[in-house]
Amino acid sequence: NPPSELLLSDRGPSIAPSHAASHTMGADTKELAAALITGLGLGAAAAYLVAKMLASPAFENDVRGEGYMLRRPSLLSQKNLLGEPAEPSLRKSSDNDGTSAELPPSDDSSHLSEHHLGAWLDDPASHPCWPQKHSAKKVLNPMARARPGMNFLNTDEKVLGSILLNDSKASIRSNALRGNCIRANATEYIFWEPAKVKAVMVTCGGLCPGLNSIIKGVTNCLWHDYNVRKIYGATGGYNGLSAPDKYQMLELNPEVVREIHMKGGSILKAGRGGFDAPKICKSLQQLGINLLFVIGGDGTQFAGHLLYEEARRQRLPISIVGVPKSIDNDVLFVDRTFGFDSAVESAAEVIRNGWVEASSCEKGVGIVKLMGRDAGFVAAHAALASNLVDLCLVPEVKVTMEDVCEHVDDVLKRKKYMVIVVAEGAGQDLVATGEKDATGHTVYGDIGVYLRDTLNKHLKPQGGRTFYIDPSYIIRSVPVTPNDHIYCSRLANNAVHTAMRGYTGVCVGAIHNVICILKSKLIASGKKQIKVKSTTWQSCVQNCHMPHSLSGGAQLAR
Repeated sequence: NPPSELLLSDRGPSIAPSHAASHTMGADTKELAAALITGLGLGAAAAYLVAKMLASPAFENDVRGEGYMLRRPSLLSQKNLLGEPAEPSLRKSSDNDGTSAELPPSDDSSHLSEHHLGAWLDDPASHPCWPQKHSAKKVLNPMARARPGMNFLNTDEKVLGSILLNDSKASIRSNALRGNCIRANATEYIFWEPAKVKAVMVTCGGLCPGLNSIIKGVTNCLWHDYNVRKIYGATGGYNGLSAPDKYQMLELNPEVVREIHMKGGSILKAGRGGFDAPKICKSLQQLGINLLFVIGGDGTQFAGHLLYEEARRQRLPISIVGVPKSIDNDVLFVDRTFGFDSAVESAAEVIRNGWVEASSCEKGVGIVKLMGRDAGFVAAHAALASNLVDLCLVPEVKVTMEDVCEHVDDVLKRKKYMVIVVAEGAGQDLVATGEKDATGHTVYGDIGVYLRDTLNKHLKPQGGRTFYIDPSYIIRSVPVTPNDHIYCSRLANNAVHTAMRGYTGVCVGAIHNVICILKSKLIASGKKQIKVKSTTWQSCVQNCHMPHSLSGGAQLAR
């Protein structure tokens, strides 16, 4: 059988048929295989081969709900599915000591015994309380000597999954974090001996502002805080790990990364494809790598989860820690993703350009198409940031062109010009292609061009016209903004602290603005979308003075 290859793209990953799919997933083989098949968009032939291999006809379909799209629902237990109200007893997320004994370990977001190298081969039931207050392996953190009086976390320090009481939107909240989350900062005692650490990091998928900031942050934290001197960057995404002889491995140190945060892109040349869990594990073992930092979106983190499963199967002790990225801010469970704020700032500048064009012409309509295939966070936030938009169209809200044209006429009558922002995934029912790409994902129609042409036809008899701007990749190739860089530094530092503590198969992300440790399979289970009932969307509707017919109100009524 050929090796498994995970193909990563902006639309998410797909996986080629392979025996690897059946032996890299541990106890959840059939569930994860089903997730591989449809959650990752296999073609019909590949799906047939994998289904035949597993002798199981079960295939997953996307599960959609208010504010989410689960592409791999089997990675979540039924009780953890978003939009499924938790049982009253489970709303009591923890006991007084911070444990959540009423939840089985697989459902408990803070029970990470299977994700700690000191206990990952044990029966999770043998650790009724996790994390343990005192680690079996005590290595004094070098910072304890270098910085006397520095504050270190308690190993069992947690962040509440929900901080709301009497929540008006409880029925649409996720239950996946009801076990709370372990904080991801530095502890006084760690798992790894710094002198024996050899670390590598990889950036996968498309570009995103802040990639170089993450690379710099991880390098500097390892070097300065833990005295690690063997730090490397694999180039070309997972290709650089599965075939290190064909892709350059960069040696990283503070001098190399000193100024890289000043420019966009990634010095490691983010790439797609090349994922092969057995091959990568073999490469890591041959290179002597024991810390791996995976920087990428939900597809990349799913690959990281499969890699953790393979390493666990091989009993290969490697700390695999992910830093989720998404310019669309569509990563589940975390407050926001790095690079999103930078993209919004860049998008807001483009919207101002559209406003200048529209307001300088009688009955001018500026149309700006922004990134956002399945989620409209960039469009909505850029509309709020610019404060110049009259209509914001996002994938989560269905509209008709009749309603759009009616609103355009009303706005032009009132103020003589108009600005429209549209996410690339909006209105796909109006421009559906019915086609699939090579990875099995739907080929989206161009809603921006459709709006431009349709509105030009509508406005021509009135003497009006449109000005269409598509910044495309411009908003993702910009240098990171100062606030975003600070956030990247927090994520990078906490990723290192998490790895040095011995955790694996996990990601770091902000929960209530506190960096926490999350199981990678939670991040990989799907994508976050705008909730029509959310404050963000309702503020956008109010700010743009959008009518009920274009605000998603009709969807709520149904």
